[in-house]
Amino acid sequence: MSNLHEECGIFGIFSENRQNVAETVYYGLFALQHRGQESCGIVVNDDGIFRDYKDNGLTHEVFTRHVLENLGPGNMAIGHDRYSTTGANERINAQPIVVNHHKGRMALAHNGNIVNAFELRQELELQGSIFHTTNDSEVIAYVITKERIQSESIEEAVNKAMGRIDGAYSLLIMSPQKMIACRDPYGFRPLCYGKREDGTYIVASETCALDAVGAEYIRDLEPGEILVFSKNGIRSIRDHCGEKEHKICIFEYLYFARPDSQIEGKSVHEARRKAGALLAMQYPVDADIVIGVPDSGLDAAIGYAEQSGIPYGMGFVKNKYIGRTFIAPGQKNREDKVRIKLNVIRNSVAGKRVVLVDDSVVRGTTITRIIQLVRSAGATEVHVMSSAPAFTDACYYGVDVDTKENLIACQCGYDQDKIARKIGADSMGYLDVNTLHLIIGNHPGEGFCSACFGTGYPTPIPTGQKDRFEEKIGGDAPEKGSEESYDKFLRVE
Repeated sequence: MSNLHEECGIFGIFSENRQNVAETVYYGLFALQHRGQESCGIVVNDDGIFRDYKDNGLTHEVFTRHVLENLGPGNMAIGHDRYSTTGANERINAQPIVVNHHKGRMALAHNGNIVNAFELRQELELQGSIFHTTNDSEVIAYVITKERIQSESIEEAVNKAMGRIDGAYSLLIMSPQKMIACRDPYGFRPLCYGKREDGTYIVASETCALDAVGAEYIRDLEPGEILVFSKNGIRSIRDHCGEKEHKICIFEYLYFARPDSQIEGKSVHEARRKAGALLAMQYPVDADIVIGVPDSGLDAAIGYAEQSGIPYGMGFVKNKYIGRTFIAPGQKNREDKVRIKLNVIRNSVAGKRVVLVDDSVVRGTTITRIIQLVRSAGATEVHVMSSAPAFTDACYYGVDVDTKENLIACQCGYDQDKIARKIGADSMGYLDVNTLHLIIGNHPGEGFCSACFGTGYPTPIPTGQKDRFEEKIGGDAPEKGSEESYDKFLRVE
């Protein structure tokens, strides 16, 4: 039950025939809702005419039947589910971004985080650009627009822009005649595409969204690849492929992606099950039952139980009818909020030694409350296992990992016994960072980014003041990592 968030899910559809593309994008965004729950948007392209709608809220809250009908049919569309790591949670920062330019309109949806966004924005502002949002996605849109002036085509402009922006980005870009998908040369964030029986092409952050709209998976985009969808078919531009070492975010497998998705051909469910099995080998304990914290801890708990031989049991019921904006009147402590969202099945844990498997233990606040709930239900021992390694460093590539002073592993000097005492557990085990490669079948240190676990950053870290406008636009926003911020964004997975 991590209180981490990831920045965004993107979805696009391209068809040679006019159809109800907005409805298809709606279903795709609904399947990707786990990736972003602050705002969402859809832009429909009807033979060069753009119609768009976006707002704060979940997909089903924003896109009522009336809104979808007003978006109307078209031959292509792109959509976006957002969680912010750059830019305040304001409607103005919702995506996709639409740009009007003398070379044609453009819509852009972005998943990731640009490490040189501040420098690029400052450069563009000094050249006369006026920004309407505080997110780094608008910076990407402006860089592409600027390159478009001297380019023969939109894809050429995108190709040139990729040489200027650094960091994590999976993009969907729509011009009047084309839909373009691209992935940064590191491949930090996932992006794949598929095809429906009617010949319609679908691009999405995860394969679960392809399944949701009846598309057959074709393949993932390669790091650095640009795919152009047009009336002339599909064209791949590979000028940036192989520029950088492949660095897919390992936390896509451990937490962010849905377990029924495949990332780069590898099952997310299987990766989490293997993580649980590795935990059982690294931290064997005498216990009576293994339970997982819904939802991302369940797969790892199954793996722990299978490897250890300790029976797996259902330990919690999650209230599925409480949205992210739920506020209990008069409630001020986190324990009550966790209790409302999760309830322990008393008969499963009473009088038993419990292995409690979670997807991660970041700041330690939420897991402390969960342990208290399990003990209150009668557990005699609680041993906590995290299917992710200890977080030791901030992330600059789209994961909301806080600064070191707020990470419990750093606070406790990386001592797991101290962490266990602080959260109220009988023992505590983090997945060994040196075994991460085993969950996806790679060689040690190959093919993934684990910088937040202390293995080093693949890019220079940003130094700019990316949040310099947040107070003006977002009001009296709480400091990141503060109790107010935590309460606002507490999310049970």
